Formats: sequence, C-alpha cells, structure tokens
Amino acid sequence: MPANALPPRFRFALLLMLATAFPAVGRPDTNQIYYRYAEKCFSLSQSNLLTNKKDSAAANRLARACFEYADLATNDTQRAEIAQIGITTARQVLGREPKSANGHYLLAMNLGELAQAEAPSIAAYKLVHEVEHEFKQAAELDDTIDFAGPARTLGLLYFQAPGWPLSVGNKHKARQWLERAAAAAPEFPENQLNLAEAYLKWRLKDETAKVLAKTEAIWPVAKTNFVGEAHARDWRDWELRRQSLRAEFQRIYKTLP
Repeated sequence: MPANALPPRFRFALLLMLATAFPAVGRPDTNQIYYRYAEKCFSLSQSNLLTNKKDSAAANRLARACFEYADLATNDTQRAEIAQIGITTARQVLGREPKSANGHYLLAMNLGELAQAEAPSIAAYKLVHEVEHEFKQAAELDDTIDFAGPARTLGLLYFQAPGWPLSVGNKHKARQWLERAAAAAPEFPENQLNLAEAYLKWRLKDETAKVLAKTEAIWPVAKTNFVGEAHARDWRDWELRRQSLRAEFQRIYKTLP
C-alpha cells in the first residue's frame, strides 16, 4: 500500500466526512447558471485584487469567490487549483492582519475544498484538523461574520464528521455550535435548517418542532432579504431541505411539526 494511502475502512469514512462536512461541499451541481455566476464572481474578484493588491476587503472577496467557484468545480484538479488560490489569498490577508476573522474563516472554507479534492489521502485527513482550528480562530475573533458562519460551519463539521478516532465528529460540540449559530443569526435559513436536521437525527421531537416552527416564521422575511443571483442556489437547497424535514418529521412522529 502506498505511504499516503488509507486502509479501505478508513478511506470510506474519510470520503463520507469530506463529502458532507463543509457547507455545499460534495454536492455535485451541474447547473450551468450557478457555475457561470460563480466563475464571473471569481474573475471579477481576481481582476479587482490585481489593482488593489493590499486591500484586505478585496482579498476576502476573492477568497470567498474561490470557495464558491471551487465548490462547483467539474473535477478535483480544478477544485484544488481554485482552492489553492483561495488559500494563498486568505493567508496573505492573515499575514497583514493576523486577527482577521474573515481571513481565518475563508482560509478554513478553502482548505475544506482542497481536502475534498485530495481525498482519500493522509494529506486530506490532516487538513480536517487545520480546518477545525481555523474555524475556531474565526469564531473567537468575530462569530457574527457570514450570519454566524464560524459557528455554523464548526457545528456542521462536528455533526457530519465521523467521531474519534477517525475524525473530529462530536455530538455535544455539534449541538453547542449549531445552537449558537441559530441564536446568533436566527434570520438566516441555513442556521435553522442545520439545527432542525441535527435535532431530528438525534430524535429530539420537541426541539425539532420548535426549530421548524421558527423556520416557518422567518421564511417570508428571509425571502425578501436574501435575493438575487448570489442566493439562487441557496434557495433551491433550502426549499428542498425544508420540505424534506417536514416530511421526515411526519413520517417518524405521525404528526405535522
């Protein structure tokens, strides 16, 4: 077996983890509308940074665009190349501003894309711990960015990754961070959906029902707040998950939430 290869039983767990542990990562999307929009944002952000090389806001926009574009990559080579640009850009921001919450957050997001591109391998496995560290750094510095993004992504990482000794999965930590995200930015549908999915998996009936009711309450306003091309893909995902949650709750508990 090659030195960087994993035994089959670990390989499957690693693939499962990397396919689900990062927002939107591992969900192949062939919709060309989303791809072209991500490609356009990436190109514009890259051009803008060339004329504003020391502008951290411009660098953060490029790092974010890298994550979005890499997530829609058609193959692992492309995914890794785009993610590396995002990683380099985020590290440049952190070189100037070590306490940039956005820098740490976007570094983690792009490291996650690189991990997926390199899986299954020891390198990909090790990247997961770096991702965890960078998300924690971002959360400590400013957990309000990207609608409680650091807490949300940490919660997903702990919720969807295998537990010890394979990886960092942890139910207690998952609940802590997912609840924190939902409380910090309750208006963002992703936060409510993530928490509801976790509660339902853990068979917490009352908690799930409360979060689903909260989701219904915020839905009309969210429809007016998160609009345009930037959220088109989000809404397709959110609507499907909302419907699936309600149907699964009814299937399990024989009643509507």
